[in-house]
Amino acid sequence: MWQENDNKLYRKFQFANFSEAFAFMTRVALAAEKQDHHPTWTNTWNTVEIWLNTHDAGNTVTDKDRKLAASIDKLAGS
Repeated sequence: MWQENDNKLYRKFQFANFSEAFAFMTRVALAAEKQDHHPTWTNTWNTVEIWLNTHDAGNTVTDKDRKLAASIDKLAGS
């Protein structure tokens, strides 16, 4: 579930291993590129953490962020 805090949407995803986490990041990267909206994220082994906000809207959460979050949820199967 996405949490909104400090003008960002945040969610942590965990996978069985690094390969699954990296494959998820690849799918997210393709979706983000299509939407021309790119996340801030980290990956440590099987964990991917994502933060979303819109820089050109003053670093606040916008509909662009909510749309990408929904796309990411579909990719994660949640």
